[in-house]
Amino acid sequence: MSPRRVLVVDDSRMQRRILCAMLTRWGYAVQEAAGAKEALDICVADPPDFVLSDWMMPGMNGIEFCSVFRAIPRESYGYFILLTSKSSTEEVAAGLDAGADDYLAKPISPDELRARLAAGERILGIHAELVEKNRLVSETLSQISTLYDSLDRDLQGARKLQQSLIKERFRSFGPSQVSLLLRPSGHVGGDLVGFFSINADRVGLFAIDVSGHGVSSALMTARLAGFLSPTSADQNVAMTENALGLYDAIPPAELATTLNRLTFTELDTEHYFTLAYADLDLTTGAFTLVQAGHPHPMILRASGTIECIGEGGMPIGLVEEAEFDQITGHLAPGDRLFLMSDGLTEAMDPEGNMLDEDGLAALLRRNAQTRGPGFLEALTWDLSEFTGARDFEDDVSAVLFEFDGPKQLG
Repeated sequence: MSPRRVLVVDDSRMQRRILCAMLTRWGYAVQEAAGAKEALDICVADPPDFVLSDWMMPGMNGIEFCSVFRAIPRESYGYFILLTSKSSTEEVAAGLDAGADDYLAKPISPDELRARLAAGERILGIHAELVEKNRLVSETLSQISTLYDSLDRDLQGARKLQQSLIKERFRSFGPSQVSLLLRPSGHVGGDLVGFFSINADRVGLFAIDVSGHGVSSALMTARLAGFLSPTSADQNVAMTENALGLYDAIPPAELATTLNRLTFTELDTEHYFTLAYADLDLTTGAFTLVQAGHPHPMILRASGTIECIGEGGMPIGLVEEAEFDQITGHLAPGDRLFLMSDGLTEAMDPEGNMLDEDGLAALLRRNAQTRGPGFLEALTWDLSEFTGARDFEDDVSAVLFEFDGPKQLG
């Protein structure tokens, strides 16, 4: 380790020689200057670790020199000791206010000087350690920032991929139509909504909410989207092929049982999920529905009344032997079936009051004259006004099916 550098500044040549001799004997690398101007040139060119400066010097005195010394930019700290015959409290305070770290009264005691230098060594060591730690912290923060930016880009890409799981957000089935809403609370979420054609006269509607948030929940929704593929009937676990090669849908309760079994045997995850799935006849408005822990589906009747249906049921992936019940119902022309996640019913206003099913029903009635995607957009706007925030605490998703009359056969 290189010896500490000490700059001795004194207009007395004899005093400089005495101090330089002691400091050299103690192992310091010593430079000397006869005045403040010469000393400042040295401090700029090769900043010393210690400065021992006389107070009373012609031209610029020690206090003035110390003030200028402190203004010189440098990476390390310079320890400044004033040498003075002044001893009043006010004079010492003036020197410390100017930036001096310590002072020594003349005549200089070698033991006291050595002790003051030892104290300065500790200060310089602590400062150097802090500088190094700050450097490491800054370097680490820079690395974290780089990683965060990379992760943010990855999550933005993941969000686009997750949104792409919904191939269509609106489709017309003759006089009826289905609209989808999916709005993650973060980059990616655990909600999934969709629909698929069972045959020319029936459609399957589903809403899923995976437990938790973030990447792992989103990965599970991607896997579930594959299980309920709208484009490949042979890969959709809700579909079954008969001996003639024709596809039909299994009953909703059986689908819930199948997904529950697959969660335990193939997904290998600690997540569970809730499900609302309806098999709906486009020609009659009749439907069969399973509710597995999902919020109660709602029917918005053409008359303006709203009915909550379903019995609750057990979420999928919690109990391997779970059994699921299904219910049947009927939509008349002008009725709408609404499946939604708990991001709607459990949304809270700034005072902590939950929207719940009654509050949601009120929002549905408020927008009853709006249809299709516009209905879902208006509902989302009202939910933002209720929560007082643009970004929701939980994922928000919904399926809206509007039955305007039987689909014509043929």
